[in-house]
Amino acid sequence: MSESSITIKGQTTLPKAVRQALDLAPGDRLRYVILDDGQVRLMRTIPVARLAGMLRRAGQDPVSLEEMDRAMAEGAGRK
Repeated sequence: MSESSITIKGQTTLPKAVRQALDLAPGDRLRYVILDDGQVRLMRTIPVARLAGMLRRAGQDPVSLEEMDRAMAEGAGRK
């Protein structure tokens, strides 16, 4: 288990094991999610620009927005 102390300014240094587990690098941003039981979940945020191409599959042609709309309408009509 890793620990760190809080400075008078409310700052802390993330232990190396935490930085490695989250694959953090200088300049990365973090999100803090406060859970109902008083725990806090720490997550690395991903800039929207890095999401481009995330769903691309080799050999699969791009799909237009019109094709997506048509597929969703057809799927909704099947129920």
